[in-house]
Amino acid sequence: MGLYDRYLALRVRASDAEPPEHVALVITERDLLEPGAYETLSTFLEWAFAYGAERVTVYVSVLDPEAIEALRRGLDAVDAPRAMAVHGPDESADERATSNAPIQVSVGLGGKHEFTQAVRSLAEAAAAGDLDPTTIDEGDIEAELVLSEEPDLVIKTGAERLSDFMIWQSVYSELYFTDVNWRDLRKRDYLRALREYADRSRRFGR
Repeated sequence: MGLYDRYLALRVRASDAEPPEHVALVITERDLLEPGAYETLSTFLEWAFAYGAERVTVYVSVLDPEAIEALRRGLDAVDAPRAMAVHGPDESADERATSNAPIQVSVGLGGKHEFTQAVRSLAEAAAAGDLDPTTIDEGDIEAELVLSEEPDLVIKTGAERLSDFMIWQSVYSELYFTDVNWRDLRKRDYLRALREYADRSRRFGR
């Protein structure tokens, strides 16, 4: 670790602010096609847990649906520091609910499509008489999402946009965008995200 990295690490560890318990990462299919991309992900996960995260969520934006299975195989082979579950767009909410791994990865399901599926599922249940539409609340919608937990910190590399991901889940999250591309991500970039998170005052919509 270089001198500047050590300085950032000391700043982060000396902060009075609680570290983000749940960190989310938004990357793209193109990111994972770069040489060494999966090794970078393994290292990122190590950083997250080393600096206080209890859970990590990874969303992978996919433009070509035919690439999903190859991406899932690559992700399944990642050397992760904790148990990791990889989910595709074809899984039901019940299948996803069976996994409580501290690392959750969703491949190929954008936020708009995810929300549309959730609404369609609730509408079908209401039409079948299994659900009273007047009782539907946020919890019912969240139960149908790919991953329902709200992260404390969302990190997006390469551009200042979420790429149609985490539309519902990131409403009260702190967002951190870096113009550093995934292939070039360094520990100092993650530490900068943590430092900025510590300097913010979370409002949770207030």
